[in-house]
Amino acid sequence: MSTITAQDVNKLRTMTGAGMMDCKKALTEAEGDFEKAIEILRKKGQKVSASRSDKEAKEGAVFIKVSDDKKEGILIALNCETDFVAMTEDFQNLGKLILETAVKNKPATKEELLAINVGGLTLAEKITELVGKIGERVDVSSYVQMKGEAIVAYVHAGSKLGVLVSLKGVNGKDITEAGKDVGMQIAAMNPVAVDEKSVDKSVIEKEIEIAKALILAEGKPENMVEKIAAGKLNKFFKDNTLLPQIFVKDSSKTVAQYLDSVTKGLTVAEFKRVAIG
Repeated sequence: MSTITAQDVNKLRTMTGAGMMDCKKALTEAEGDFEKAIEILRKKGQKVSASRSDKEAKEGAVFIKVSDDKKEGILIALNCETDFVAMTEDFQNLGKLILETAVKNKPATKEELLAINVGGLTLAEKITELVGKIGERVDVSSYVQMKGEAIVAYVHAGSKLGVLVSLKGVNGKDITEAGKDVGMQIAAMNPVAVDEKSVDKSVIEKEIEIAKALILAEGKPENMVEKIAAGKLNKFFKDNTLLPQIFVKDSSKTVAQYLDSVTKGLTVAEFKRVAIG
């Protein structure tokens, strides 16, 4: 049996980032073979990952990158179980690596992203390694790509919430500040869509159903239900879609009016809001 020295343990710890006792046990089991020891540590990580698959990963951070020409944006949400882990260097570095890999390769799906090999391991395997080290569940919960005339990113304090906004009608102007204002609006008000035309049909049907039930419960005549329900639906659109909402930084304007005041015809093509937790 090979003698495992403190130097061996420290070397494996430096190579893998795993704990000292875990490294010692892995080297002992592998009879001093570093490659086998690394594989044992990875398997430990896989075992930890599986054992924590029922745990809720409600903490974490968002990572966002917009291209230099502002035509493309990518948003990643990396989740873990505790805020303590979310703030560690290892977790932050992994989030940055996943984002950089996404920016470089532009995979179509989250599954394709996690299958990309970086330095001999796939991103999924790198996540498993971190799980083995920290003993918490770690997941990429969101992967968003956006292309458009002008993409602006907004990250809320603490990196717990990120927004990508695609603006159109830019007319050659720098609309970065306006885009961040709209991103803040989206972060605060959580609209369901850009405007009523882009609201999912199922959402509209649900709102009409709820409105009709409330109207009948209030004892209103049945022949008035459709008209009153239509009015309630219009109010829903005004309060819950982005462009007709009252602008949070200036209550005298809607978001649409604010954008038009920045440059005539400026508006939002699409947006994506991702929150941790």
